[in-house]
Amino acid sequence: MIKSFHYVPGKDIVVREGIADFDKLFAVPDSVLWVDLCKPTDEESYVLTHDFDFHPLAIEDVISERPRTKIDDYSRYLFLVFQLVDYVGPEHGLKISEVDLFVTDNVVVSVHYDEHRIWDYLHHRAERDERLLSRGAEFMFHAAIDSVVDNYNTTLDILEYEVDQVEDTVLGAPDEVILKSIFTLRRDIVHLKRMVIPQRDVVRRLSRQEFKLVSETAAVYFSDIHDHLIRIDDLADFHREILNSSLEVYYSSISTKTNEIIKILTIFTVLFIPPTFLVGLWGMNFKNMPETEWELGYYFALAFMAIVVVGLILFFRRKKWL
Repeated sequence: MIKSFHYVPGKDIVVREGIADFDKLFAVPDSVLWVDLCKPTDEESYVLTHDFDFHPLAIEDVISERPRTKIDDYSRYLFLVFQLVDYVGPEHGLKISEVDLFVTDNVVVSVHYDEHRIWDYLHHRAERDERLLSRGAEFMFHAAIDSVVDNYNTTLDILEYEVDQVEDTVLGAPDEVILKSIFTLRRDIVHLKRMVIPQRDVVRRLSRQEFKLVSETAAVYFSDIHDHLIRIDDLADFHREILNSSLEVYYSSISTKTNEIIKILTIFTVLFIPPTFLVGLWGMNFKNMPETEWELGYYFALAFMAIVVVGLILFFRRKKWL
């Protein structure tokens, strides 16, 4: 599906759906054209070569859908591969989708293979607010990247909520389920950082005016996106540290419970050692054992063993072992 937005000074923005004569549209003086391709067919993808004359290597990257962030300078235009990230859930983790962007002095072409709310948002802005296109292609290019990065904040907010839930649970009654959640969330945060770091480097290059298609004015705005990506990276590190701390608390809690169980079992063992010794002593088969002939010997033995056990219990309580 193709949707295009054509701005000409002094006229309303023209919105078109489907293939059009894009080479004639962007040739209009002082005009700005944004062409958005969503899940393009082979016929629709052909406009990238026929109308815009983009390099075959860039077209190959678009078609192959390789999720690797990069920016290439073809002199006449820039080609950017960016990653759009969404958090699906604990089972599936992060959903990564590729966004390909071409920008010339008056054209922006975006290609993506997943429908997403950010594109609906940008379509709405382009239709309702001519300032999005009237400021030039580089600012439309900036708006697309900014929307992708803003979605990282949404993803990070969801992960932050999940991390808070884990932190509250691990301080209460941790179990194997919470252990799985810790490892799953830590995996997703590491994956998020793996996406953010190369994008941060690419945006830094845009903010430093390494490319002639990015003006000094636009570079300031890309610098703001770069700051957002640094913040996202820092927050991801912070949440990962919380998960590492939660993991330590979990293992400490399990260790404490294990020690409590061992302590109780040890105390029971110690309590039964004296009665076991006495029973073994009086159970020996010797004829000259005066206790065996005593009429009250059995009751005395029971009472003596009970006194020993109670005495041990009182001793343990005094030492605060119980």
